[in-house]
Amino acid sequence: MRLAILSDIHSNLPALEAVLEQVQGADVDETWCLGDVVGYGAQPNECAALVRERCSLSLVGNHDLAALDRLDISTFSPAAAAAVRWTREAMSPQTTEFLSGLEPAAESADLALYHASPRDPVWEYVLWPDQAAECIRVQSSRVSLVGHSHVALFFALAGAGDGGRAGEARGAQAGAGTSLEVGRGRWLINPGSVGQPRDGDPRAAWLELDTDAWKAGFHRVAYDIDRAADAIVASELPEHLARRLYVGQ
Repeated sequence: MRLAILSDIHSNLPALEAVLEQVQGADVDETWCLGDVVGYGAQPNECAALVRERCSLSLVGNHDLAALDRLDISTFSPAAAAAVRWTREAMSPQTTEFLSGLEPAAESADLALYHASPRDPVWEYVLWPDQAAECIRVQSSRVSLVGHSHVALFFALAGAGDGGRAGEARGAQAGAGTSLEVGRGRWLINPGSVGQPRDGDPRAAWLELDTDAWKAGFHRVAYDIDRAADAIVASELPEHLARRLYVGQ
């Protein structure tokens, strides 16, 4: 199966539309979303409707749960908390119903999906090799997909003959065009963020995964950042949330 993996859309409709246009041209079999459809941006209902229509499988993320008032936001940054409160008021009954029916993890024989990590599907940011190794050891499938950190990256657990000590994780951030052969070993892969990248590249990110050939490819898509930023400012959300879109941080 050829899959398009999206994550962390965060109510950024122009970014989502640009990604979905490229996905359509890639002729994938299914599109999956790893959560955080809403939060930060100004178009939660439009994004939720598109995800509901175009994604065969969707997870719920921490910002989605916060918007549903199922998560304490006392540890959120002031801008993130303000966006949660705004989103709660802006969400339609249809968006609420859709997000309420989702889970933060989905596990199968071939792939394990977690919004955040195998150890904590809601909260944990997987960014470092030692941490990734511990997560890979407990994931239910050989290959797992995670979001949450907004950083496109990958880790593989080293074994005999892999050039490192068995049990170590090797990995790196994945720029546009990065291609991986993931047919052997245990992997943890993050597609990056559609709506608010934080790896220095402001373009929207998504992952193409072929589970027959076991190949993964990282993609970036330019989109109309002005349109997304203007919508944030017009909605009287914190202006910081608009400015950060231009720098990918």
